[in-house]
Amino acid sequence: EVAGPPFLELEMRSTLASLAVLALIACGKSKDDAAAAADSVAAAAAMPAPITFADVAGKWSVKTMAMGSDSALVTTEINAGADASSWTITFPGKAPIAMRVLEVAGDSITTEAGPYESALRKGVQVTTHSVMRLVDGKLIGATTARYAVATADSVLLLHTEGTRAQ
Repeated sequence: EVAGPPFLELEMRSTLASLAVLALIACGKSKDDAAAAADSVAAAAAMPAPITFADVAGKWSVKTMAMGSDSALVTTEINAGADASSWTITFPGKAPIAMRVLEVAGDSITTEAGPYESALRKGVQVTTHSVMRLVDGKLIGATTARYAVATADSVLLLHTEGTRAQ
């Protein structure tokens, strides 16, 4: 399937919304029914296009921050493959770690990695679960880090921002 330019897709959705409103009015529906239908079509038109592996394939420089902070705790490189089998995350001075792509749905890619030795807590194993979206050319995400400890601080919520390295 060949997709057209994004502005053309939006224009087509707007035209379809207008036609739906006219059809409802012509069928004797109230203006309220027509307005509700137009709102529904407009909401569908505003939804982002589904994300694909091709959209994010390549190397990304990713900074990871605590929720509510813009200070990077760690910077990594994500190598996003052309399919689910070849994603990796690399911490500075470390070997690449395989990432498992759990789901590609809607505007999101969900991944998991680990267990591996934490870059933030030396000697502690961590497993990460991330949900990432492509927003204005950046890979934006939220990550839950689960540490293999028996204390109350076993879960850390983080946010990430990646820019294309290539």
